[in-house]
Amino acid sequence: MANAPFTNDAKVKPALGLAEFVALMALMTSLVALSIDAMLPALNQIALDLAITDPQDTHLIVSLFFIGMAFGQLYFGPVSDAKGRRFTIITGLLIFGVGTIVCMFAESLTVLLIGRVIQAFGVSGPRIAALAVIRDQYKGEAMARVMSFIMMVFILVPMLAPSFGQAVLFWFSWQHIFSSFLVIGFLTGIWYFTRQPETLPKHKRVPFSWKQLSISSRYILSNKMVMFYTLAMGFVFGSFLAYISASQTVFQVIYDTGELFPLYFALLAFSIGFASFINGTLVMRLGMRKLCTWAIFGWLGFTTILLIMCLVYEGLPPLNALVSILFAAFFCIGILFGNLNSMAMQPLGDTAGLGAAIIGSLSSMVSVPVAVFVGSFIDEVMTPIAIGFVGFGVITFLFFWFAERTPTKV
Repeated sequence: MANAPFTNDAKVKPALGLAEFVALMALMTSLVALSIDAMLPALNQIALDLAITDPQDTHLIVSLFFIGMAFGQLYFGPVSDAKGRRFTIITGLLIFGVGTIVCMFAESLTVLLIGRVIQAFGVSGPRIAALAVIRDQYKGEAMARVMSFIMMVFILVPMLAPSFGQAVLFWFSWQHIFSSFLVIGFLTGIWYFTRQPETLPKHKRVPFSWKQLSISSRYILSNKMVMFYTLAMGFVFGSFLAYISASQTVFQVIYDTGELFPLYFALLAFSIGFASFINGTLVMRLGMRKLCTWAIFGWLGFTTILLIMCLVYEGLPPLNALVSILFAAFFCIGILFGNLNSMAMQPLGDTAGLGAAIIGSLSSMVSVPVAVFVGSFIDEVMTPIAIGFVGFGVITFLFFWFAERTPTKV
């Protein structure tokens, strides 16, 4: 993996080789995916132990995680710009640890959900800081390239996390999945602080003040291009999050795959990782916009086929056909994720921390209601998920179209 070109307006020259930098940033950001996907095989056991009678309530263990992230990103964004990336990471990891301990000892769904929100609030620190570190050192197509390689490594986590969670359940209990989060978070922090220097020098930091926060927020929120890309990302991710939240129900309840669930989940996650690799090799040549355009049309095309299959098969397409269509559709998602985020971040410059916070928070605030809304209709058929994919895919296309026709601010 060759070093990506260093951009002229970057603030700090990359201190690590690209391979180590990608691996470290992928691990930092993958704490989010690990905290979500490792829990999926445990949802049934958690429901039994905590006496959860409505299966849809267990979906909240996944979807409400993003509410905590929405508020966490709003907090850690300004902190990242005011105190630096390293301070943000250590603070976030400590809060993540507190939330994890709450979850470990939870004896009711309410306490568990509170712990999950605290967890998510904390893990937002490393996520926001990692995105800002990338933006500190790369921009434009170079940033998209780095983001694609990070996504390629990052995707190994959702591929392996359900199997990891299921292995822990085999030997121990669901509480020990949370204890493993503590160990992984600690080791991640050690790696970062021994290898990655601070990328936001003191003279570049923006001291926190409500006035400055208001000025920076107004600038970001008034940038129509940033907002349109962010909303596009939120709606497409919302429909995808509905699938993630219900994936255990889909494969283990609707299709009765039993212990094969992690394998199906990993196969579909691989599609996103493979797309990220392809995106990393093509984005410097074709550009983010062209790839996003193709991916959105691909997403709409494949999800429309899925919806037609659901109508033909009364909501239950053959499993092999379902997985094949989802594999192709998720390939398009893999192209969209890194590029939409990079295009939204590109105009933000020295407000990268706050920008990442607002973009991440707003997209989460959009995606969680979308996921909860779609998830409320999921029972014994795939039709609600297919309708959500198509309907919110159309909305994603509209916001992307608006963004592309918005004049660039100079």
